[in-house]
Amino acid sequence: MNGITWIRIGAIFAAGAVAAGAFGAHALRERLDARSLEIFETAARYQMYHALAIIAVGAIEAAAGARGSIRLAGWAFSLGIVIFSGSLYALSVTGIKKLGMITPIGGLLFIVGWLALAAIAVPKSINT
Repeated sequence: MNGITWIRIGAIFAAGAVAAGAFGAHALRERLDARSLEIFETAARYQMYHALAIIAVGAIEAAAGARGSIRLAGWAFSLGIVIFSGSLYALSVTGIKKLGMITPIGGLLFIVGWLALAAIAVPKSINT
């Protein structure tokens, strides 16, 4: 993948986060209890944060070229959104508590993504 592709992926995830937030605020407000609505909103918020991170990944890759850590960051953020936010969306609307068991995997992927992004700032040589 190249930088433009990451920007597109991030923008699609961001659009989805806006749609999910609006859906939660309007369509689900009367259908979910307060705790389920809070979980749904957390999913949308974290999806947006990490969609923006994916856009940053794309911008960095477009400007500086591909490096293993930047691609790792993009993949980790993307899979993190699917697993973390996806499991929370499903948990909040279905009430199936076992779905929450996979949420930490998505959170771990977010952490991996941020650490991979931080690795880009590490100089290639200690002498530089």
